[in-house]
Amino acid sequence: MELMADEMADFKTAVLQLQLLSGQLTKLSVPISTEALEKNLNQFLKKQELESQARDEILRSIDQKLKNARLIPNYLLILFGISGILALGSVAYFAYNSNERLEENFEIYRIVSESQNKVYENYFATYPEIYEAYCLWLEPQNQDL
Repeated sequence: MELMADEMADFKTAVLQLQLLSGQLTKLSVPISTEALEKNLNQFLKKQELESQARDEILRSIDQKLKNARLIPNYLLILFGISGILALGSVAYFAYNSNERLEENFEIYRIVSESQNKVYENYFATYPEIYEAYCLWLEPQNQDL
């Protein structure tokens, strides 16, 4: 019996709480009208439209930048052009300078050869018997060739 009395008391408190909550629910009526729903939906759709337009504008600007983009910037092309011109100029200068030096070396060699020939001519003019012996010595060598 006591168990039954406890159960009934618990049931009664549960029913009282349920009545209290039910009363609060009826007082707290949420007006669901299509006007309020449409108003909130229209505001949301306007926000979405503005965000979509902003996103489209950003994408258009990115597309335009990609169309105008270059693989190699202008300043690098200018830099490579200048360095190429300098390299060609340097090669031309060193080739010309080398050719001039070669001509100078040949001129010096010719002058030295002529001066040695004059020394030999003077020596042979002073000692004609040595010149005759030298010519006789050269004859067998010339015949071998």
